[in-house]
Amino acid sequence: MKKMLTLAAAFAAVAGTAFAAGPFKTVKTDKGEVLAGDKGMTLYTFKNDKPGTSNCYDKCATNWPPALSASGANAEGAYTLVTRKDGAKQWAKDGMPLYYWVKDKKEGDTTGDGVNGVWDLARP
Repeated sequence: MKKMLTLAAAFAAVAGTAFAAGPFKTVKTDKGEVLAGDKGMTLYTFKNDKPGTSNCYDKCATNWPPALSASGANAEGAYTLVTRKDGAKQWAKDGMPLYYWVKDKKEGDTTGDGVNGVWDLARP
C-alpha cells in the first residue's frame, strides 16, 4: 500500500509540472503586479503585434528579445505559442506575444513600460 501511495504522489508531481503553462510567475513592482519570465524579468506586449502574430524582428528583437519556449513546451489556458518567421516558438498571453526589454536589469524592473507608446507591461 505504501508503495502505491508513493507512486501516486510521484505521478501527481510529474503531472503537475508537465501541465504547467509556461515558465511564468507574478512579480510585484512599483507599477503593480506584472507577469515575469526567466529570472523574474518583466514581460511586455507590443501594440504593433496582432493576436497570434509577432511583428518584432531584427533591431526590434535585439532590444525586445522574444520570450521563447523550451522545446516541447505546450500551450495551456491563456498561454499559447506563436511561431516566429524563423520557426522558433514564442510564448503569448491571450494571443499577444511576450517580450523582455534589454534595459531591465533585475527582477521587478519595469523600464520598458510605455516605450515609444507601443510597449505595455504584461499583466497576470
